[in-house]
Amino acid sequence: MEESDEKIVYRQLSYKITGLLFKVHRELGKHCREQQYGDALEKLLTLQKMNFEREKPLLIPAIDRINTNVVDFTVDGKILIDLKAKPFVTKDDYYQMNRYLDACGYRLGLIVNFHNMYLKPIRVLHQRS
Repeated sequence: MEESDEKIVYRQLSYKITGLLFKVHRELGKHCREQQYGDALEKLLTLQKMNFEREKPLLIPAIDRINTNVVDFTVDGKILIDLKAKPFVTKDDYYQMNRYLDACGYRLGLIVNFHNMYLKPIRVLHQRS
């Protein structure tokens, strides 16, 4: 069965990424800045030889092809990762991820808030209009 046919979108890749996110959280705890979490994740993605881009500008087709949004990470040309370091994730964070997914055509985004006691990456599936 191909990964695109599974009920869980990009199961193996997202599980691998989630494992790295848990490792970052265990090593840094919940009181660092977003930049520090990003640096640690970048290091782990590099060590794992995973294909990724950091702080990738996303093209917004409706606004004359202007790059107006920047996502923290893209992994393997399939998954977006938006890192947070704040008390809680809001509806605006979900809307932002949906804009990102819309802009690049990806199917899956992860919102990761490191300021929680227990890390709970939030999977956001692209809502096609």
